[in-house]
Amino acid sequence: MSLQQWANNGWLRAHASSAQEVADLLAIVERDLADAAGEISADWRFGIAYNAALKLCTILLYASGFRPEKNLAHYRTLAALPLILGAARKADADYLEACRTKRNTVEYDRAGAATHEDAAELATFARQLHGEVLAWLRKNHPRLTPKPPRS
Repeated sequence: MSLQQWANNGWLRAHASSAQEVADLLAIVERDLADAAGEISADWRFGIAYNAALKLCTILLYASGFRPEKNLAHYRTLAALPLILGAARKADADYLEACRTKRNTVEYDRAGAATHEDAAELATFARQLHGEVLAWLRKNHPRLTPKPPRS
């Protein structure tokens, strides 16, 4: 299935992103990756790392010209990862879906469901994905790639 087929199914809608929008989302990612290393509970660290990974997938989807419809927005954003970066990323999308479920548990149902190891693993994953998303943007959507700060 393709992103266009998802749009035809009503799961996505067209979206025109901008360099400023991408830069703003990347600033959230960078803040969240820094905060996820803080001295807070594993649940919160996990949730913050999840948010960073979600925003990276959001950047990929927006840069590809789409945004999710409101119903199942997080699910669709994460599930789009292999449609954008290639089928080899299906296991990563599955991992992020499991993280989404755990994040919902620690956010809405009970404390203590995420371990420090869970949080560290997800933060490491998000840091790696961050680099891959930047490289993908440079290659596929250079107009959306944030410019390095001036010295």
